[in-house]
Amino acid sequence: MSSPYRGLGVYAELTDRIEKSLSRFGIPRLIISGFLLLLFILALIMKMDLKILISDSLVRIGMNGILVLAMLPSLRCGAGLNFGLPVGVICGLLGGVLSLNWNITGFAGFFTAIAFSIPPAIIAGYLYALLLERVKGQEMMVGTYIGFSVVAGMCIFWLMAPIDNPALIFAIGGKGLRYTLTLNDTYAKILNNFLSFSLLGITIPTGLLLFFLLFCVLMYYFFRSKIGLAMTAVGANPMYAVSSGINVRKMRMSGIILSTVLAAIGIIVYSQSYGFLQLYTAPLYAAFPAMAAILIGGASLARASISHVLIGTILFQTLLTIALPVTQTILQGSDISEIARIIISNGMIIYALTRAERR
Repeated sequence: MSSPYRGLGVYAELTDRIEKSLSRFGIPRLIISGFLLLLFILALIMKMDLKILISDSLVRIGMNGILVLAMLPSLRCGAGLNFGLPVGVICGLLGGVLSLNWNITGFAGFFTAIAFSIPPAIIAGYLYALLLERVKGQEMMVGTYIGFSVVAGMCIFWLMAPIDNPALIFAIGGKGLRYTLTLNDTYAKILNNFLSFSLLGITIPTGLLLFFLLFCVLMYYFFRSKIGLAMTAVGANPMYAVSSGINVRKMRMSGIILSTVLAAIGIIVYSQSYGFLQLYTAPLYAAFPAMAAILIGGASLARASISHVLIGTILFQTLLTIALPVTQTILQGSDISEIARIIISNGMIIYALTRAERR
């Protein structure tokens, strides 16, 4: 005969597994997932077009993914969250402007923009890393001011840039780049439309998602390489890394440079999906949504992985995409779209900051 306590043992084991799974997934992510599910239910009740909402969410995930991925190297090398992400973003915009000035269209224009953004990103990342090495322990605070300073300084450059393409400069005065440069005639949505298809009424931006996943795979294998493992060791335990013969300074600088390069590529992917290059003060707060996404995904100052990037990007961007139209539908007759956007996006960023675990 079976023991009467066998059922209790199975129940206890099942409960223990559920608790471990919840702990692994994380209570914050569980709360956000539940809230996201509630928004989908509300959208369904109010007879909103879920197909369009899901399609838009997929686009936002792909267009913001590499910017979120740019946070990973700086976390893994022990430099913390890269609040200086606008440094890399500016380099990406510079490559995009050069590509537009030469009227290169299609995939050639897109990859030309990336190619011309990488060299300045490496140089800027190196100088940025040198500065952060002098302020160890205060990287995130100093990075914020560096990002703001670079964006402000580049506003002068955009006004004085030696560009004479009539489509890019102000019509009045004939000098200085415009605030917003359209990509419609060059490479707007070039990744979005590549191999895209419709599934049950939902548009899948195949090229955009594959490009993001490609970089996730590259970063996954990079952190399994000798350099990647050394970088992770430096971030996890600098003293152990020194005793193992690892050049801590070199690894930290490599992580910051890699983060800057990914930010440059990420803004080009974002811009081609958005359809415009936004100059001047537009990159000022580029770091905050990316930072919020990776933290919501479960990353901390002591631990970060590709899965945190994927989960965080999906949760954060889907929530932003769904929350605003649902809020507008509930509060019909009230024009609070901009207010709702600010409350939701900044509320998520504040929530993410409170989830950051310190070593």
